[in-house]
Parts: sequence; C-alpha cells; structure tokens
Amino acid sequence: MKKLDLLLALFIYLLAGAALHAQQLTVQTDVRKQVLSRTDIEALPHLKVTASEHSSGPIAFEGVTLKSVLEKAGVSLGESLKGRRLSSCLLVEAADGYRVVMALPELDPAFTDKQTLLVFLRDGKPLGEQEGPYRIVIPDEKRMARWVRQVATLKVVEVQ
Repeated sequence: MKKLDLLLALFIYLLAGAALHAQQLTVQTDVRKQVLSRTDIEALPHLKVTASEHSSGPIAFEGVTLKSVLEKAGVSLGESLKGRRLSSCLLVEAADGYRVVMALPELDPAFTDKQTLLVFLRDGKPLGEQEGPYRIVIPDEKRMARWVRQVATLKVVEVQ
C-alpha cells in the first residue's frame, strides 16, 4: 500500500508541475527571452472590463494591461517608444498556432486610450481550458479577431 501512495503522490506532483508550466507566458525580444509565471502576472495591477463576445451578453473580464506584462518582461515603452522603435510590433501566439500582430504604440497610453488586456478571469472564475489560461481582450474593437485565446507567447518583432 505504501508504494501505491508514493506513486499516487508522484503522479499528483507531476500533474501540478504540468499545470503550473501551462500557466507560464513567454515574452521574447531579439535579445531576451523571459518566462513569466502566473504569480508574476497576477502581481501586476488588475483591471476589470465588461465586454460582449459575439452574440452573448456582457461578460466581466479581469486581467492586466498588455503594456504592464511587456514592461515586467523588460520591454520598455513610454518615452523610449520613438524613432526606429515605432516600427516594432507585438506578435501574439496562441497554443494552437493562431497568431495576430499589434503595433507597439497600440499598447501604450502615451499613444492611445484603447486598452488591451491579458485576462485570466471571466465572470470572476479562471478561464476554461478552451480559452485560457490567458486571453487577449480589447473591449473597444468592433471585431474580435485579435481576442486571442490560449495565449502562450508574446514576441516583440522589428519590422524591416
């Protein structure tokens, strides 16, 4: 019976480790690759927004600004976003291979009032497996084509 308990404990430990790994987010630039944990992301200032998805009613999303995630990973915005850096964009990649691009100024309050969030809660509950652990939500966009589900990687790319 002791061997069975030990094997069960090991199995639970491995499952927990896999779940934590799935909660990680990779932020990559041409010079750095930073892996942020769920704890790192949840430590950032939270925002709550209400938005409608397709034909559903209002949904309460909670998360952090994409700007704050990038800055946590060492990507500078604000005053440093000028000149040649204005030709950089953010490539958002989902676990299923879906990809979208956003210009860096779209994420910076010095350029726009539009909010782009990396959310992890929907109506107060963690995002489901089909949607999370992270999702992009842009409340003011007319089409939700850039509302990426299962966000896995953020890459800052210089367009040449």
